[in-house]
Amino acid sequence: MTCSIVPLDASSWDMFADLVERNNGIFGGCWCIGFHPECGQRGIDHRAIKEERVKSDRAHAAMVIDEQGQAQGWCQYGSPEELPGIKHRREYQKAPPLYPAWRITCVFVDKRHRGQGIARLALEGALEQYGFTRVRQVGKHAWIVNKILDPVRP
Repeated sequence: MTCSIVPLDASSWDMFADLVERNNGIFGGCWCIGFHPECGQRGIDHRAIKEERVKSDRAHAAMVIDEQGQAQGWCQYGSPEELPGIKHRREYQKAPPLYPAWRITCVFVDKRHRGQGIARLALEGALEQYGFTRVRQVGKHAWIVNKILDPVRP
């Protein structure tokens, strides 16, 4: 399968919404707001919140689009202010890393396309490079990773 990576934004919202709807709202209707500040509020419309965040540039993801133009997966990323939710908080707090500039919080692949490298493509799209090192495991599939960059020299 030939795929491309596009950012989640107002122009790609319909592709994202189609993927989420094809997969029953993702994780029981989450619409991938589980790490946003609104998570846990009662009586909210997850779809509307996610759409408003995307269209106001307050939600970011790298989406994997197939040759038919359908989104098949994504990797959500953003600043800690945009994505304050942390899973495995107790384990994370035992030795928290330096305050990150941004974090990756959610990777999802359409159930019909798992095992085909979609998650890896989405992650690559979010990172745009390799070189991160696993520092510490904080959950079954959750890791703190980092990358030390050389200082910019004039």
